[in-house]
Amino acid sequence: MRKALIMGAAGRDFHNFNTFFRHRTDIRVVAFTATQIPGIDDKKYPAELAGKEQYPNGIPIHSEAELEDLIHDHGIQDVYFSYSDLPYEYVMSRSALVNKAGANFILLGPGETMVKSSKPVVSICAVRTGCGKSQTTRRVSAVLQEMGLKVAAIRHPMPYGDLVKQRVQRFASIDDLKKHECTIEEMEEYEPHISSGTVIYAGVDYEAILREAEKEADIILWDGGNNDFPFYHSDLEIVVVDPHRPGHEISYYPGEVNLRRADVIVINKIDTADLDDILEVRENIREFNPGAVVVDAASPVFVDDSEMIRGKRVLVVEDGPTLTHGEMTYGAGVVAAYKFGAEELVNPRPFAVGEIQKTYAKYPEIGEELLPAMGYGEKQMKDLEATINAVDCDLVIIGTPIDLGRVININKPMVRVTYELDEIGKPTLADILQKKFQK
Repeated sequence: MRKALIMGAAGRDFHNFNTFFRHRTDIRVVAFTATQIPGIDDKKYPAELAGKEQYPNGIPIHSEAELEDLIHDHGIQDVYFSYSDLPYEYVMSRSALVNKAGANFILLGPGETMVKSSKPVVSICAVRTGCGKSQTTRRVSAVLQEMGLKVAAIRHPMPYGDLVKQRVQRFASIDDLKKHECTIEEMEEYEPHISSGTVIYAGVDYEAILREAEKEADIILWDGGNNDFPFYHSDLEIVVVDPHRPGHEISYYPGEVNLRRADVIVINKIDTADLDDILEVRENIREFNPGAVVVDAASPVFVDDSEMIRGKRVLVVEDGPTLTHGEMTYGAGVVAAYKFGAEELVNPRPFAVGEIQKTYAKYPEIGEELLPAMGYGEKQMKDLEATINAVDCDLVIIGTPIDLGRVININKPMVRVTYELDEIGKPTLADILQKKFQK
């Protein structure tokens, strides 16, 4: 029996275990390591999910900082790298560390980990965090529903709480977000689907999730996370690229996998990107996936009362993961601030407390005038609230996908920025989807 360790971040790692390891008797998973997600290490992948017969005590989750010691202490032979949105230099640096400790460094591919559905599947993935998967997914869902199809969306996992309780989750109303004790990051992904009338599933066991979704849907919509490739065999793979980060589509793992696999590639944010950067992305598509259908698109911003912004000193709160491991230096909130005439973007760093201070220390490249909406747990949410309320500003611009004022108490005026996908020219996503699924 070979001894294995899975490197992850509470998402792809659990799915890889469920699909590739759970029923095997020739491989023993000794431990997971975790990074990126605060507080996930020092927990266990529970026996109820891992299998009580082979793993009666569950599987421990350690910090990735302990990786080398775990390999030595447990005689680990194989280390499976199972998380996403990382530059190739980082991935191969991890490989070097693992090989130095004497173990094999392994990347599981789609063939070993994708689950087959009894219903057609459309997947929406990206080459980086923050490309615009969410608005693309909403657009695809709307088109499919206009075609008379009942859609069930399934979101890439974000299981940060009780993993047994989160095994299969279904969200059909805003009340379900509270019922399942969602974090801000989870609400940012689920709430827009609910608001548009789409039922969305998520959780830990993605084969069990799929079987539940199949019961009520004509078609399954995979809403990917970070730049991971789909968990399901897809009849149509749509991948979003971002010309604000040209070259990233061929230099981050596993984003390039998505670029090469895509049936349709959406070049988003064309309205705000430089022409040379757009041309670089087009050339990379032409070289790495010349057979893909290319859709040009923009993501214009909308503010209900834009005059509130004009002439004001504003605090801009942006989507957390887009600024942290997505490495974007601005988001929809900044675009709205400049578009609608803000006088000044206030620097929130002097007012940051607790977990928000730690986020700035860990990700120093975050712009000085931006506040990431970190909310992986109650402590982060409280510290985010305290930071916003301490900032000396006239107005808060909320650039996150959810109504942040609904989940934390903000003591000053605020406006919310929303954004939707706007296709430019032909073909449109509707053209492609109707051709593929009209029957």
